[in-house]
Amino acid sequence: MTTTPRRTPTLEDLAARAGVSRATASRVLRGQTNVSDEAREAVLAAAEELSYTPNQAARSLVTGRSNSLAFCVDESQERMFSDPFFFGMLRGAQGVVAGAGQQLVFTVTSREEEHRRFLAYAAAGHVDGVLLLSLHGRDRLPQELEAIGVPTVLSGRPLTGASLYYVDADNVGGGRLATEHLRRAGRRVVAHVAGPLDMCAGQDRLAGYREALGEDFEPELVESADWTVAGGEAATAELLRRRPDLDAVFAGSDLEALGVIRALEHAGRRVGTGADEVAVVGFDDVQAADQQRVPLTTVRQPIADLGATMTSRLLERLAGEDPPRSTVLPVELVVRRTA
Repeated sequence: MTTTPRRTPTLEDLAARAGVSRATASRVLRGQTNVSDEAREAVLAAAEELSYTPNQAARSLVTGRSNSLAFCVDESQERMFSDPFFFGMLRGAQGVVAGAGQQLVFTVTSREEEHRRFLAYAAAGHVDGVLLLSLHGRDRLPQELEAIGVPTVLSGRPLTGASLYYVDADNVGGGRLATEHLRRAGRRVVAHVAGPLDMCAGQDRLAGYREALGEDFEPELVESADWTVAGGEAATAELLRRRPDLDAVFAGSDLEALGVIRALEHAGRRVGTGADEVAVVGFDDVQAADQQRVPLTTVRQPIADLGATMTSRLLERLAGEDPPRSTVLPVELVVRRTA
């Protein structure tokens, strides 16, 4: 005995079941607002009854949209897969993308040839918009994407001065919070292991540190690193060579802070809040910060919310809305045992 395969319901079937026109059913499925509440409820109920799933391939042919967004990280694969910051951002972005019924395409573009390939991929219509993370220097990739008609939202303030859409944490405020906390604790020689100074986060956290110190700022107490544990360790070794009297360190990231602690311990210095210990503050509040032998005091930025907000801004642009070009989310100090 053979059975006839069940026919996949069409948009016409859905409209007939809901008692509305094909055009009205289509508007409901696209999330448009020019539909009555009664019609919307009828269409959604009918879609559930029929187990209706829109034909994305057909929709793409009609709308010229791929229904895909790119999550593009301008870093090496090694850095991308070793830094929990990016996974937090990805988690936040994916939640919004999935809720919108779209797909997220992940790519890493750290070299010029990778930039060119990604531009060609985007220009061919494979993605409708781009979430762009971790730009260095005056990289013009976002301007090139916008020039070919691919809306883009950046993670972090652009250094080019261009009028681009971006979402950022209050890095200046965070740097100030960390440094003021150390000064209030009586620390007199506060060093800073900065992030890369060709990135907005590195520059802005350093700016907050300088603001908090005012006239007490000393350039020799700043050493730049690359957001990594190894970078933080090497920078701290150099700072100790220059200023063995330092009694506090504000690190530009939690991974750098772990390297700071490693270097201090290697030099025979203890980390903590005691008068004979070196206080350390990080930035990010990744999961590892609270799992150390001495839990790390840090500045928490809302990593998942940053990814979600970037994605919402991009979807707003794709819907023809005009969201704010800059969105800055607040940070907070999380006091644990290193400072």
